[in-house]
Amino acid sequence: MAKFSGFSPPLQVVGFIATRPGDVERGPMVRMRPEDALIRLVTDGELVRVQSERHAELAVLQVDDSLPRGGVVLRDVVGASPSEIVRILKLDTDTAGRFA
Repeated sequence: MAKFSGFSPPLQVVGFIATRPGDVERGPMVRMRPEDALIRLVTDGELVRVQSERHAELAVLQVDDSLPRGGVVLRDVVGASPSEIVRILKLDTDTAGRFA
């Protein structure tokens, strides 16, 4: 079982994309500025955890220079809503879990 680690200041959801069946690009994704990604030690294309007060879900990270600092855009992340505060956490695959 993977753990999550790292420094993760809160971010505000500034946009939300909900896709439909048949859309070419679908599935959980989070977009953020390169500076915000660097603080969290995550890179473009990496699998990260999006965590809010109500829900947590894995999503693919996409770096986007056009976003405001401290803001993220989410796609198909269940339970998230615009203006919500979330944390983006790095997936720790190096630490052995209890099943190792």
